[in-house]
Amino acid sequence: MNNSKSDFTQGSIIKKLIAFMMPILGALILQAAYGAVDLLVVGRFGSTSGLSAVSTGSQILNLVTFVLTQLAMGITVLIARYIGEKRPEQIGSLIGGTTVVFTVISAVLFVIMVSFAHPLSVLMQAPEEAVGLTTVYVRICGAGIFFIVAYNLLAAIFRGLGDSKSPLIFVAVACVINIIGDLILVAGLHMDAAGAAIATVFAQAVSALFAVFLLVKKQLPFQIRKQDFRLNSQCRRALKVGFPLALQECLTQISFLALCAFVNRLGLEASSGYGVACKLVNFAMLIPGSLMQSMASFVSQNVGAGNEKRARRAMLTGIGVGIGIGCFVFAFIMLKGDLLTGIFTSDAAVVKNGYDYLRGFAPETIITAILFSMVGYFNGHDKTLWVMIQGLTQTLLVRLPLAYYMSVQPNTNLTRIGLAAPAATVFGIVLNVGFYIWLNRKNDSGRQRG
Repeated sequence: MNNSKSDFTQGSIIKKLIAFMMPILGALILQAAYGAVDLLVVGRFGSTSGLSAVSTGSQILNLVTFVLTQLAMGITVLIARYIGEKRPEQIGSLIGGTTVVFTVISAVLFVIMVSFAHPLSVLMQAPEEAVGLTTVYVRICGAGIFFIVAYNLLAAIFRGLGDSKSPLIFVAVACVINIIGDLILVAGLHMDAAGAAIATVFAQAVSALFAVFLLVKKQLPFQIRKQDFRLNSQCRRALKVGFPLALQECLTQISFLALCAFVNRLGLEASSGYGVACKLVNFAMLIPGSLMQSMASFVSQNVGAGNEKRARRAMLTGIGVGIGIGCFVFAFIMLKGDLLTGIFTSDAAVVKNGYDYLRGFAPETIITAILFSMVGYFNGHDKTLWVMIQGLTQTLLVRLPLAYYMSVQPNTNLTRIGLAAPAATVFGIVLNVGFYIWLNRKNDSGRQRG
């Protein structure tokens, strides 16, 4: 491990933050490309029902993936903390114990997604023409859930070690395989949504195996022994950090599933248009998402080294970088959103519905940089309980009620429904600014008493 590059406690904040963030962003872009390529190929070579099935089924898969990512954040934060505290010998038992935990989670998810694929598709109010294909998509993805879980665990380990480049490499390999699989199974063999699901699972399997190979070959500052693979105190500590984030993400993603169900009631064209828009939204949110993940590692290492002032400056730097990029993305979506949705389908009604949603959602690309940088800062301080509270508050009090209200209005459109996301984010920023002020006053008074 290159200590100069992975040591966030000294040197230029913006240079180190961006250098660490860019591979994370690249990996997230390629991960999002999985679903985008599925949707693109099915939209061009499959059916409208298949397009709706991939749209709805990928919402369920996103719930699982994003929850796992947040649960694994506990591992990333603790590894970075141990490195900052100069205690790398603790990392082996952390990785061994959490591997056992994630294996159990994989088994549970496998049973749920394979056994209850049809009820989940009906619960999502998938259009009648697409229920069968949605069920197949969810069931195939559920069968490969072990590989998806393994990828997220391994990515969290690498990022905790200050290495954001390795996850980029193994996800790039998987993305290429997924594209080839989609072209063979969907465009060539006309397997529609089922072919897209098989290609995705196979790509994730290769990604996970390649990640294990890279970890074994990596020069690690610690040892992982056989006896580390058991439930231990490190599991509790990692879950204490990660579980509130995972619970918050789970309920937030359920809210997005509910939003998908609200839109599905408006018909097949609205459902497909929303699905296309969501793929574009996923790409737009990658920059603030990579900021949040980078910030957690960056801040945690500096907190471990007792450098609180540098941790605060890192958060403000992240906000500045995110807003600058977000303004460009906002302008592009507002001016050329129809061209973006047109990439995925030639159906004019689907293109229009997708663009309608994007226009309402567009302000989110700017303001989320503020929210996610603050969330990453709090994650780095182990304040994940607060992150859960603020996330659930904005979701349950603003995003869901507003989206539902807009969806039941006479002559409603997807632009109005899209506005629910930025409205909730503004509310979340207000909550987090208040907590930030309170937390720093508390820390300052504690230092004065000390």
